[in-house]
Amino acid sequence: MAAWTAFPHASDSPFTAASAKKQWARLHAGDAEPCPSDKKVLDAWALFHAGEFQRATEAGLAAGGAGITAANKAQAIYATYLEPKEKNRLDLFLQVAERAEAQAQAEPGNANAWYWHAYALGRYSQGISVAKALAQGLGGKIKTALEKAIALAPAHADAHIALGAFHAEVIDKVGALIGGMTYGAKKDTGLKLFQQALKLNPGSAIAMIEYANALVMLEGDKKMKEATKLYEQAAACEPADAMEHLDVELARAELADD
Repeated sequence: MAAWTAFPHASDSPFTAASAKKQWARLHAGDAEPCPSDKKVLDAWALFHAGEFQRATEAGLAAGGAGITAANKAQAIYATYLEPKEKNRLDLFLQVAERAEAQAQAEPGNANAWYWHAYALGRYSQGISVAKALAQGLGGKIKTALEKAIALAPAHADAHIALGAFHAEVIDKVGALIGGMTYGAKKDTGLKLFQQALKLNPGSAIAMIEYANALVMLEGDKKMKEATKLYEQAAACEPADAMEHLDVELARAELADD
């Protein structure tokens, strides 16, 4: 595996297995992942929270079992924020989607197997264009997987965010009529999913960012003021780990560009 681009603030996010376990409820408020009993899996998560995404992926894969989820999250978050080459990003997302799909088939009750399958396919779809992804039938797979994740883990805030984004992006690309009839995308459903995500995880910067994006996609300029306020709230969040640091940086960069 070629060396991945390093998380630039690794020294700001030191984690050990013990500290990750102690802060587990806070760190996993978004994904509802159970705290693992396997020390090797916990070590992989500590690497993830510290921003050592490549080492976390390798450690999670080596641990197997619940470590696959740590590997999938580490690789997906790395690809989303830090991988500079588009082709590599798409390849990384496809790898996660395939691994998570196999995990879901082996463990159909594993909410995060379904979630990471959908997340990776969703990011891949954004990379190749949502319209092209819908034409390839990826929309139905993403929606179904996210609905399964939420059914299995109703407190999974991140799955609510992703499903909300699905509704918003489909309507943005094909319109409300076709989006609703062909893909089951509905504006009100999408907005309610974001609101529920923020109820489940009120301090989630990424929930605020994605909700803001959806408001503008679905409602246009009349919601720009509300969207900007959400970005400002996201930028003011105190990150608990490397992933949240990247989320907050994204909000701050967006505000700086305006």
